Amino acid sequence: MTTSDILFRPLRVGSLELANRIVMAPMTRSFAPGGVPGEANAAYYRRRAEGGVGLILSEGTVIDRPASRNDPGIPFFHGDAALAGWKGVIDAVHAGGGKMGPQLWHTGAVKSFLTEWDPDAPLESPSGLDAPGVARGKAMNDADIADTIAAFAKAAGDAKRLGFDTIEIHGAHGYLIDQFFWAGSNLRTDRYGGATIGERSRFAAEVVAAIRAAVGPDFPIILRVSQWKQQEFTARLATTPAEMTDWLQPLVDAGVDVLHCSQRRFWIPEFPEIDGENGLNFAGWAKKLTGAKTISVGSVGLSGDFMAAFSGESSTNAGLDQLIERMERDEFDLIAVGRALISDPNWVNKVRQGESQALRGFDAASLAELV
Repeated sequence: MTTSDILFRPLRVGSLELANRIVMAPMTRSFAPGGVPGEANAAYYRRRAEGGVGLILSEGTVIDRPASRNDPGIPFFHGDAALAGWKGVIDAVHAGGGKMGPQLWHTGAVKSFLTEWDPDAPLESPSGLDAPGVARGKAMNDADIADTIAAFAKAAGDAKRLGFDTIEIHGAHGYLIDQFFWAGSNLRTDRYGGATIGERSRFAAEVVAAIRAAVGPDFPIILRVSQWKQQEFTARLATTPAEMTDWLQPLVDAGVDVLHCSQRRFWIPEFPEIDGENGLNFAGWAKKLTGAKTISVGSVGLSGDFMAAFSGESSTNAGLDQLIERMERDEFDLIAVGRALISDPNWVNKVRQGESQALRGFDAASLAELV
C-alpha cells in the first residue's frame, strides 16, 4: 500500500458511487458568455474526469432569480439554452468516466472583486446588507424568500433530470445563504432571523427541505458552508462545538448528506483550545457533531491560500503528508482540490501513480484560460 492509497478508497453516498475520495472543488472563473456553458466548458470538465477526479463539482451556477449573479460570465442553471449546455457538460463528464454535480448559487448582495458589473434587477439579501454596517441592495420580503426557495428546488430537480449525479448548494463565503447565517448581515426579526445561529439557519433548512422533496430520498445533497466570509476573513459563525451543532444539525436533519466545509487551509484546527494544535479541522468537527459525511478543502497541495491567487500570487505543490495523516484517522470523508486541478488536469492520476515530481505547480495566469 502506497502512502496515497487512502485517497483512493471508494465511497457510496445514496445513489452516488465514487471511485476515490478526491473532489474537484467548485471554481467560478466566468467562462460562460451569456450565462450558457458550451463545448469548451464540457471539454474542460471532461479533462478532469479523464484525469481521475472522483467527483467534479461545477463552478457556481445561478438559480432563476433576477439578481442571482454578480458577474456576467457566471453560468445560469435555468432556461432552455443554459440547461442544454449543462446537458452537454454532464454527458462529456460521464463519457470521460467521471461523476459530477452542479453547484447551485445565489450571490446575494456581494459585489464581485473581478468586475464592476451589476445586474439590472435590485440586489437582494436578508437585511439589505453586504457586510456588517455596509448597505447594499434590498431586504428580501416573504415572497422573495419563497420564490428563492422554489428556484433552488427547481434547479436541483433539473440537475437530476439532466443526469447529474448530485448537487451542491452554495451556503458559504458570504453569499446569500451565508448572509442569512451571519449575525452581521442578518438583522431580521421574523422567522428567518434571530439571536442564535440555529434560528438563522431556518432559511437554509427550508432550501434543503425543498430540494429534498424535488430530488427524492436517494439523490445526494451536498451543502458548502464556511466560517470565513470574503467580506471578513476572520468571521466565525460558531465559536464552540455547541454552536456548530446548532448551526449544522438542522441542515442535516432537513436532508443534507454531505457537508462541504470550506476553510482557507485544511490543516488548521477548528477548536485548538479543545483538542490541540493538531486537532480536528472544520470538516472533522462537522462530521463528529452531526454524523454527516464531510468534504474538507483549503489549499490542498499548495503553498498559498485560495484568495491570494486572485492577487497574482503563485503557488507550488506542497507535501501531502498532513492530508494523508488526517485521512488515515478518518477525520473527514473526502478532500476537495481546487487550483492544483486548474493547472494540472492529471493531478489525481499523478498522485495515484506516485509521480510527485511530475505535478505542475499553480500559477495565477492559469485562471485566465479554460484549459
